[in-house]
Amino acid sequence: MSTFQAPKGTYDLIPPSSATYLAVREAIAAPLRNSGYGYIETPGFENVELFARGVGESTDIVTKEMYAFETKGGDQLALRPEGTASTLRAALEANLHKGGNLPVKLWYSGSYYRYERPQKGRYRHFSQVGAEAIGVEDPALDAELIILANQSYRSLGLSDFRILLNSLGDKECRPVYRAALQDFLRGLELDEETRRRIEINPLRVLDDKRESVQEQLIGAPMLRDYLCEACKTYHEQVRELLTAAGVAFEDDPKLVRGLDYYTRTTFEFVHDGLGSQSAVGGGGRYDGLSEMIGGPALPSVGWALGVDRTVLALEAEGITLDLPAATSVYAVPLGEEARRVLFGKVTELRLAGVATDFAYGGKGLKNAMKSANRSGARLALVAGERDLAEGLVQLKDLQSGEQTAVALDAVVDEVRRALA
Repeated sequence: MSTFQAPKGTYDLIPPSSATYLAVREAIAAPLRNSGYGYIETPGFENVELFARGVGESTDIVTKEMYAFETKGGDQLALRPEGTASTLRAALEANLHKGGNLPVKLWYSGSYYRYERPQKGRYRHFSQVGAEAIGVEDPALDAELIILANQSYRSLGLSDFRILLNSLGDKECRPVYRAALQDFLRGLELDEETRRRIEINPLRVLDDKRESVQEQLIGAPMLRDYLCEACKTYHEQVRELLTAAGVAFEDDPKLVRGLDYYTRTTFEFVHDGLGSQSAVGGGGRYDGLSEMIGGPALPSVGWALGVDRTVLALEAEGITLDLPAATSVYAVPLGEEARRVLFGKVTELRLAGVATDFAYGGKGLKNAMKSANRSGARLALVAGERDLAEGLVQLKDLQSGEQTAVALDAVVDEVRRALA
Protein backbone atom coordinates (compact mmCIF):
# COMPACT_ATOMS: atom_id res chain seq x y z
CA MET A 1 0.00 0.00 0.00
CA SER A 2 1.15 3.55 -0.76
CA THR A 3 2.14 5.92 2.03
CA PHE A 4 -0.50 8.30 0.67
CA GLN A 5 -4.25 7.95 0.29
CA ALA A 6 -6.87 10.04 -1.52
CA PRO A 7 -7.87 13.08 0.59
CA LYS A 8 -10.86 12.65 2.90
CA GLY A 9 -14.16 12.93 1.07
CA THR A 10 -12.67 12.20 -2.36
CA TYR A 11 -12.33 9.05 -4.44
CA ASP A 12 -10.34 7.60 -7.30
CA LEU A 13 -12.07 6.30 -10.42
CA ILE A 14 -10.37 3.08 -11.45
CA PRO A 15 -11.16 0.29 -13.92
CA PRO A 16 -13.48 -1.48 -14.31
CA SER A 17 -15.97 0.78 -12.49
CA SER A 18 -14.59 3.90 -14.21
CA ALA A 19 -16.07 2.61 -17.49
CA THR A 20 -19.55 3.07 -16.01
CA TYR A 21 -18.79 6.69 -15.13
CA LEU A 22 -17.56 7.34 -18.67
CA ALA A 23 -20.72 5.75 -20.09
CA VAL A 24 -22.90 7.93 -17.84
CA ARG A 25 -21.09 11.09 -18.97
CA GLU A 26 -21.51 10.05 -22.59
CA ALA A 27 -25.24 9.30 -22.10
CA ILE A 28 -25.83 12.74 -20.59
CA ALA A 29 -23.77 14.53 -23.25
CA ALA A 30 -25.23 12.73 -26.30
CA PRO A 31 -28.63 14.50 -26.38
CA LEU A 32 -26.89 17.87 -25.83
CA ARG A 33 -24.52 17.39 -28.78
CA ASN A 34 -27.57 16.46 -30.84
CA SER A 35 -29.35 19.70 -29.88
CA GLY A 36 -26.85 22.40 -30.80
CA TYR A 37 -24.79 22.53 -27.58
CA GLY A 38 -21.04 23.06 -28.02
CA TYR A 39 -18.43 21.82 -25.55
CA ILE A 40 -16.74 24.27 -23.16
CA GLU A 41 -13.98 23.65 -20.61
CA THR A 42 -13.04 26.16 -17.91
CA PRO A 43 -10.24 26.25 -15.29
CA GLY A 44 -10.62 24.24 -12.10
CA PHE A 45 -10.28 27.46 -10.09
CA GLU A 46 -11.62 31.00 -10.46
CA ASN A 47 -11.57 34.35 -8.72
CA VAL A 48 -13.34 34.01 -5.35
CA GLU A 49 -15.46 37.03 -6.14
CA LEU A 50 -17.04 35.29 -9.15
CA PHE A 51 -18.69 32.75 -6.84
CA ALA A 52 -19.39 35.22 -4.02
CA ARG A 53 -21.35 37.40 -6.45
CA GLY A 54 -22.87 34.69 -8.59
CA VAL A 55 -23.61 31.77 -6.28
CA GLY A 56 -24.45 34.08 -3.35
CA GLU A 57 -22.61 35.20 -0.24
CA SER A 58 -25.37 33.82 2.01
CA THR A 59 -25.23 30.30 0.60
CA ASP A 60 -23.55 27.46 2.48
CA ILE A 61 -21.51 26.84 -0.67
CA VAL A 62 -19.75 30.21 -0.35
CA THR A 63 -19.74 30.66 3.45
CA LYS A 64 -18.80 27.11 4.50
CA GLU A 65 -17.98 24.80 1.61
CA MET A 66 -15.75 26.67 -0.84
CA TYR A 67 -12.06 25.81 -1.07
CA ALA A 68 -10.61 29.33 -1.13
CA PHE A 69 -6.91 30.21 -1.08
CA GLU A 70 -4.45 33.02 -1.76
CA THR A 71 -1.81 32.50 -4.44
CA LYS A 72 1.86 33.45 -4.15
CA GLY A 73 1.00 36.52 -6.21
CA GLY A 74 -1.73 37.56 -3.76
CA ASP A 75 -4.75 36.56 -5.89
CA GLN A 76 -7.82 35.28 -4.04
CA LEU A 77 -8.93 32.13 -5.83
CA ALA A 78 -11.32 29.24 -5.19
CA LEU A 79 -11.72 25.74 -6.54
CA ARG A 80 -14.93 25.80 -8.55
CA PRO A 81 -17.92 24.60 -6.44
CA GLU A 82 -20.29 24.60 -9.44
CA GLY A 83 -20.18 25.11 -13.21
CA THR A 84 -22.64 27.83 -14.22
CA ALA A 85 -20.76 30.92 -13.02
CA SER A 86 -17.52 29.75 -14.69
CA THR A 87 -19.29 28.92 -17.95
CA LEU A 88 -21.05 32.29 -18.08
CA ARG A 89 -17.81 34.10 -17.21
CA ALA A 90 -16.00 32.33 -20.06
CA ALA A 91 -18.82 33.04 -22.53
CA LEU A 92 -18.79 36.75 -21.62
CA GLU A 93 -15.00 36.95 -21.77
CA ALA A 94 -15.02 35.42 -25.28
CA ASN A 95 -17.97 37.66 -26.34
CA LEU A 96 -19.89 34.60 -27.52
CA HIS A 97 -23.14 36.54 -27.02
CA LYS A 98 -22.05 39.03 -29.70
CA GLY A 99 -21.85 36.39 -32.42
CA GLY A 100 -25.41 37.17 -33.49
CA ASN A 101 -26.75 33.67 -32.87
CA LEU A 102 -28.53 33.51 -29.52
CA PRO A 103 -28.94 31.51 -27.43
CA VAL A 104 -25.32 30.50 -26.91
CA LYS A 105 -25.70 26.79 -26.08
CA LEU A 106 -22.85 25.16 -24.15
CA TRP A 107 -22.22 21.90 -22.30
CA TYR A 108 -19.38 20.88 -20.00
CA SER A 109 -18.10 17.98 -17.93
CA GLY A 110 -15.71 18.10 -15.02
CA SER A 111 -14.86 17.89 -11.33
CA TYR A 112 -16.18 20.30 -8.70
CA TYR A 113 -15.17 20.82 -5.08
CA ARG A 114 -17.04 21.56 -1.86
CA TYR A 115 -15.85 21.13 1.72
CA GLU A 116 -18.79 19.03 2.94
CA ARG A 117 -19.29 16.34 5.56
CA PRO A 118 -18.51 13.22 3.53
CA GLN A 119 -21.21 10.59 3.17
CA LYS A 120 -22.46 8.26 0.46
CA GLY A 121 -23.53 10.41 -2.49
CA ARG A 122 -21.99 13.60 -1.06
CA TYR A 123 -18.28 14.06 -1.62
CA ARG A 124 -15.77 16.87 -1.45
CA HIS A 125 -14.81 16.19 -5.05
CA PHE A 126 -17.62 15.24 -7.42
CA SER A 127 -18.28 14.98 -11.12
CA GLN A 128 -21.01 16.73 -13.11
CA VAL A 129 -22.15 17.20 -16.67
CA GLY A 130 -23.85 20.55 -17.21
CA ALA A 131 -25.61 22.53 -19.91
CA GLU A 132 -26.30 26.25 -20.27
CA ALA A 133 -28.38 28.20 -22.82
CA ILE A 134 -27.35 31.85 -22.63
CA GLY A 135 -29.01 35.01 -23.93
CA VAL A 136 -32.67 34.14 -24.57
CA GLU A 137 -35.80 34.23 -22.41
CA ASP A 138 -38.11 31.56 -23.80
CA PRO A 139 -40.12 28.90 -21.95
CA ALA A 140 -39.32 26.49 -24.81
CA LEU A 141 -35.64 26.70 -23.84
CA ASP A 142 -36.43 25.82 -20.22
CA ALA A 143 -38.55 22.90 -21.42
CA GLU A 144 -35.85 21.78 -23.87
CA LEU A 145 -33.25 21.42 -21.13
CA ILE A 146 -35.58 19.49 -18.83
CA ILE A 147 -36.56 17.21 -21.72
CA LEU A 148 -32.88 16.58 -22.63
CA ALA A 149 -31.99 15.70 -19.03
CA ASN A 150 -35.00 13.38 -18.88
CA GLN A 151 -33.87 11.80 -22.17
CA SER A 152 -30.38 11.23 -20.73
CA TYR A 153 -31.67 9.40 -17.68
CA ARG A 154 -34.14 7.34 -19.72
CA SER A 155 -31.39 6.31 -22.16
CA LEU A 156 -29.50 4.82 -19.20
CA GLY A 157 -32.55 2.77 -18.28
CA LEU A 158 -33.45 4.80 -15.18
CA SER A 159 -37.15 5.06 -14.33
CA ASP A 160 -37.47 5.61 -10.55
CA PHE A 161 -36.74 9.32 -10.66
CA ARG A 162 -39.10 12.29 -10.37
CA ILE A 163 -38.88 15.80 -11.77
CA LEU A 164 -39.84 18.53 -9.29
CA LEU A 165 -40.81 21.89 -10.79
CA ASN A 166 -41.40 25.38 -9.40
CA SER A 167 -41.16 29.05 -10.29
CA LEU A 168 -39.20 31.51 -8.17
CA GLY A 169 -40.67 34.60 -9.82
CA ASP A 170 -38.59 37.54 -11.03
CA LYS A 171 -37.40 40.96 -9.89
CA GLU A 172 -40.96 42.28 -10.16
CA CYS A 173 -42.82 39.83 -7.92
CA ARG A 174 -40.17 38.22 -5.75
CA PRO A 175 -39.49 41.29 -3.54
CA VAL A 176 -43.16 41.31 -2.46
CA TYR A 177 -42.97 37.63 -1.58
CA ARG A 178 -39.61 38.09 0.11
CA ALA A 179 -41.08 40.73 2.45
CA ALA A 180 -44.07 38.51 3.32
CA LEU A 181 -41.78 35.52 3.97
CA GLN A 182 -39.45 37.60 6.15
CA ASP A 183 -42.39 38.74 8.29
CA PHE A 184 -43.44 35.11 8.76
CA LEU A 185 -39.91 33.82 9.51
CA ARG A 186 -39.11 36.52 12.06
CA GLY A 187 -41.85 35.10 14.26
CA LEU A 188 -40.26 31.63 14.43
CA GLU A 189 -37.84 30.20 17.00
CA LEU A 190 -34.66 29.95 14.94
CA ASP A 191 -30.93 29.96 15.72
CA GLU A 192 -28.80 33.05 15.13
CA GLU A 193 -27.30 31.87 11.87
CA THR A 194 -30.73 31.12 10.39
CA ARG A 195 -32.00 34.51 11.60
CA ARG A 196 -29.15 36.18 9.71
CA ARG A 197 -30.18 34.26 6.61
CA ILE A 198 -33.72 35.67 6.93
CA GLU A 199 -32.33 39.15 6.29
CA ILE A 200 -29.95 38.17 3.47
CA ASN A 201 -31.90 35.52 1.52
CA PRO A 202 -35.03 34.23 3.27
CA LEU A 203 -35.80 31.72 0.48
CA ARG A 204 -32.78 29.71 1.65
CA VAL A 205 -34.54 29.09 4.98
CA LEU A 206 -37.21 27.13 3.08
CA ASP A 207 -34.41 24.84 1.88
CA ASP A 208 -33.29 24.03 5.44
CA LYS A 209 -33.33 20.23 5.83
CA ARG A 210 -33.63 20.19 9.65
CA GLU A 211 -36.91 18.71 10.86
CA SER A 212 -37.17 21.29 13.66
CA VAL A 213 -37.14 24.06 11.06
CA GLN A 214 -39.43 22.31 8.56
CA GLU A 215 -42.09 21.81 11.25
CA GLN A 216 -42.18 25.56 11.88
CA LEU A 217 -42.45 26.32 8.16
CA ILE A 218 -45.95 24.81 7.95
CA GLY A 219 -48.21 27.67 6.92
CA ALA A 220 -45.41 29.79 5.44
CA PRO A 221 -46.49 31.97 2.51
CA MET A 222 -46.02 30.23 -0.87
CA LEU A 223 -44.24 31.97 -3.71
CA ARG A 224 -46.77 30.70 -6.25
CA ASP A 225 -49.40 32.89 -4.54
CA TYR A 226 -47.27 35.97 -5.19
CA LEU A 227 -46.24 35.40 -8.82
CA CYS A 228 -46.97 38.29 -11.18
CA GLU A 229 -49.03 37.59 -14.31
CA ALA A 230 -45.95 37.46 -16.55
CA CYS A 231 -44.30 34.81 -14.34
CA LYS A 232 -47.52 32.81 -14.04
CA THR A 233 -47.92 32.78 -17.83
CA TYR A 234 -44.28 31.87 -18.38
CA HIS A 235 -44.43 28.99 -15.90
CA GLU A 236 -47.66 27.66 -17.35
CA GLN A 237 -46.07 27.60 -20.81
CA VAL A 238 -43.13 25.55 -19.48
CA ARG A 239 -45.59 23.12 -17.88
CA GLU A 240 -47.63 22.83 -21.09
CA LEU A 241 -44.53 22.14 -23.21
CA LEU A 242 -43.34 19.41 -20.85
CA THR A 243 -46.78 17.80 -20.78
CA ALA A 244 -47.02 17.90 -24.58
CA ALA A 245 -43.61 16.18 -24.76
CA GLY A 246 -44.84 13.41 -22.46
CA VAL A 247 -42.48 14.37 -19.62
CA ALA A 248 -44.06 13.80 -16.21
CA PHE A 249 -43.28 16.29 -13.44
CA GLU A 250 -44.50 17.25 -9.98
CA ASP A 251 -45.25 20.82 -8.90
CA ASP A 252 -43.25 21.52 -5.73
CA PRO A 253 -44.00 25.00 -4.30
CA LYS A 254 -41.19 24.61 -1.71
CA LEU A 255 -38.45 23.90 -4.24
CA VAL A 256 -35.93 26.77 -4.13
CA ARG A 257 -32.56 25.10 -4.97
CA GLY A 258 -29.34 26.01 -3.15
CA LEU A 259 -28.01 28.89 -5.27
CA ASP A 260 -29.00 32.55 -5.17
CA TYR A 261 -28.95 33.21 -8.91
CA TYR A 262 -32.11 31.31 -9.90
CA THR A 263 -35.21 33.13 -11.21
CA ARG A 264 -38.50 31.80 -12.57
CA THR A 265 -38.18 28.13 -13.63
CA THR A 266 -36.39 25.91 -11.14
CA PHE A 267 -36.34 22.12 -11.20
CA GLU A 268 -34.73 19.13 -9.58
CA PHE A 269 -34.35 15.46 -10.52
CA VAL A 270 -34.71 13.26 -7.45
CA HIS A 271 -34.28 9.51 -7.10
CA ASP A 272 -36.13 7.86 -4.25
CA GLY A 273 -33.64 5.01 -4.02
CA LEU A 274 -30.82 7.23 -2.72
CA GLY A 275 -32.02 8.11 0.76
CA SER A 276 -31.17 11.59 2.05
CA GLN A 277 -28.98 12.43 -0.96
CA SER A 278 -31.88 12.00 -3.37
CA ALA A 279 -31.14 14.85 -5.79
CA VAL A 280 -29.32 13.52 -8.86
CA GLY A 281 -29.41 16.81 -10.74
CA GLY A 282 -31.18 20.10 -11.15
CA GLY A 283 -31.12 23.61 -12.44
CA GLY A 284 -33.24 26.49 -13.58
CA ARG A 285 -33.39 29.94 -15.11
CA TYR A 286 -30.94 32.62 -13.96
CA ASP A 287 -31.84 35.81 -15.80
CA GLY A 288 -29.86 38.17 -13.56
CA LEU A 289 -26.56 36.29 -13.16
CA SER A 290 -24.79 37.94 -16.09
CA GLU A 291 -25.37 41.40 -14.60
CA MET A 292 -24.34 40.15 -11.13
CA ILE A 293 -20.88 39.27 -12.47
CA GLY A 294 -20.47 42.48 -14.50
CA GLY A 295 -21.91 41.47 -17.86
CA PRO A 296 -24.88 42.73 -19.90
CA ALA A 297 -28.45 41.52 -19.32
CA LEU A 298 -28.46 37.96 -20.68
CA PRO A 299 -31.42 35.83 -19.59
CA SER A 300 -30.21 32.24 -19.35
CA VAL A 301 -31.15 28.76 -18.19
CA GLY A 302 -29.18 25.60 -17.41
CA TRP A 303 -28.69 22.47 -15.34
CA ALA A 304 -26.03 20.20 -13.87
CA LEU A 305 -26.46 16.45 -13.44
CA GLY A 306 -24.32 14.56 -10.94
CA VAL A 307 -22.37 11.69 -12.47
CA ASP A 308 -21.66 10.12 -9.05
CA ARG A 309 -25.31 10.31 -8.00
CA THR A 310 -26.47 8.93 -11.37
CA VAL A 311 -24.18 5.90 -10.91
CA LEU A 312 -25.70 5.37 -7.43
CA ALA A 313 -29.18 5.62 -8.99
CA LEU A 314 -28.24 2.90 -11.49
CA GLU A 315 -27.09 0.70 -8.60
CA ALA A 316 -30.30 1.42 -6.67
CA GLU A 317 -32.37 0.21 -9.64
CA GLY A 318 -30.10 -2.78 -10.22
CA ILE A 319 -29.15 -1.57 -13.69
CA THR A 320 -25.90 -2.81 -15.22
CA LEU A 321 -24.92 -0.92 -18.34
CA ASP A 322 -24.06 -2.96 -21.42
CA LEU A 323 -20.49 -1.74 -21.83
CA PRO A 324 -18.21 -2.82 -24.66
CA ALA A 325 -15.22 -4.88 -23.52
CA ALA A 326 -12.07 -2.84 -23.13
CA THR A 327 -10.24 -5.55 -25.07
CA SER A 328 -11.60 -7.64 -27.96
CA VAL A 329 -8.39 -9.44 -28.98
CA TYR A 330 -5.43 -10.52 -26.83
CA ALA A 331 -2.19 -11.47 -28.58
CA VAL A 332 -0.03 -14.23 -27.07
CA PRO A 333 3.47 -14.64 -28.60
CA LEU A 334 5.58 -17.74 -27.92
CA GLY A 335 9.21 -16.81 -28.57
CA GLU A 336 11.12 -13.73 -29.72
CA GLU A 337 10.22 -13.92 -33.41
CA ALA A 338 6.53 -14.31 -32.49
CA ARG A 339 6.81 -11.24 -30.24
CA ARG A 340 8.05 -9.15 -33.16
CA VAL A 341 5.47 -10.43 -35.65
CA LEU A 342 2.46 -10.40 -33.33
CA PHE A 343 3.27 -6.93 -32.03
CA GLY A 344 3.04 -5.74 -35.64
CA LYS A 345 -0.35 -7.47 -35.98
CA VAL A 346 -1.53 -5.82 -32.75
CA THR A 347 -0.70 -2.42 -34.25
CA GLU A 348 -2.55 -3.31 -37.48
CA LEU A 349 -5.64 -4.41 -35.56
CA ARG A 350 -5.66 -1.24 -33.48
CA LEU A 351 -5.40 0.90 -36.62
CA ALA A 352 -8.35 -1.06 -38.00
CA GLY A 353 -10.39 -0.06 -34.94
CA VAL A 354 -10.18 -3.37 -33.07
CA ALA A 355 -9.49 -3.09 -29.31
CA THR A 356 -6.38 -5.22 -28.93
CA ASP A 357 -3.90 -5.95 -26.12
CA PHE A 358 -0.62 -7.85 -25.91
CA ALA A 359 1.02 -10.28 -23.47
CA TYR A 360 3.87 -8.07 -22.29
CA GLY A 361 6.73 -9.23 -20.09
CA GLY A 362 7.56 -12.54 -21.82
CA LYS A 363 4.87 -14.60 -20.07
CA GLY A 364 4.63 -18.33 -20.71
CA LEU A 365 1.59 -19.72 -22.51
CA LYS A 366 -0.35 -20.66 -19.35
CA ASN A 367 0.03 -17.25 -17.66
CA ALA A 368 -0.52 -15.38 -20.91
CA MET A 369 -3.82 -17.21 -21.51
CA LYS A 370 -4.91 -16.40 -17.94
CA SER A 371 -4.24 -12.73 -18.73
CA ALA A 372 -6.21 -13.07 -21.97
CA ASN A 373 -9.24 -14.39 -20.07
CA ARG A 374 -8.97 -11.70 -17.38
CA SER A 375 -8.85 -8.98 -20.05
CA GLY A 376 -12.39 -9.80 -21.17
CA ALA A 377 -11.23 -10.40 -24.75
CA ARG A 378 -13.38 -12.51 -27.07
CA LEU A 379 -10.42 -13.78 -29.09
CA ALA A 380 -6.79 -14.74 -28.49
CA LEU A 381 -4.18 -14.53 -31.21
CA VAL A 382 -1.49 -17.15 -30.47
CA ALA A 383 1.67 -17.82 -32.47
CA GLY A 384 4.86 -19.88 -31.99
CA GLU A 385 7.83 -20.60 -34.24
CA ARG A 386 6.15 -23.52 -36.05
CA ASP A 387 3.06 -21.36 -36.83
CA LEU A 388 5.19 -18.55 -38.21
CA ALA A 389 7.26 -20.94 -40.33
CA GLU A 390 3.99 -21.87 -42.06
CA GLY A 391 2.85 -18.23 -42.31
CA LEU A 392 0.03 -18.81 -39.79
CA VAL A 393 -1.27 -17.73 -36.40
CA GLN A 394 -3.87 -19.47 -34.22
CA LEU A 395 -7.13 -17.61 -33.61
CA LYS A 396 -8.83 -18.92 -30.48
CA ASP A 397 -12.39 -18.10 -29.42
CA LEU A 398 -12.10 -17.68 -25.64
CA GLN A 399 -15.80 -18.34 -25.11
CA SER A 400 -16.21 -21.57 -27.08
CA GLY A 401 -12.57 -22.73 -26.96
CA GLU A 402 -12.64 -23.26 -30.75
CA GLN A 403 -9.27 -22.61 -32.43
CA THR A 404 -8.53 -22.08 -36.14
CA ALA A 405 -5.35 -21.45 -38.10
CA VAL A 406 -5.35 -18.12 -39.96
CA ALA A 407 -2.92 -16.82 -42.59
CA LEU A 408 -0.78 -13.94 -41.31
CA ASP A 409 -1.90 -11.58 -44.06
CA ALA A 410 -5.59 -12.37 -43.36
CA VAL A 411 -5.53 -11.72 -39.59
CA VAL A 412 -7.36 -8.38 -39.66
CA ASP A 413 -10.17 -9.63 -41.93
CA GLU A 414 -10.59 -12.90 -40.00
CA VAL A 415 -10.66 -11.15 -36.65
CA ARG A 416 -13.31 -8.68 -37.88
CA ARG A 417 -15.38 -11.57 -39.25
CA ALA A 418 -15.11 -13.51 -35.97
CA LEU A 419 -16.06 -10.48 -33.86
CA ALA A 420 -19.02 -9.67 -36.13
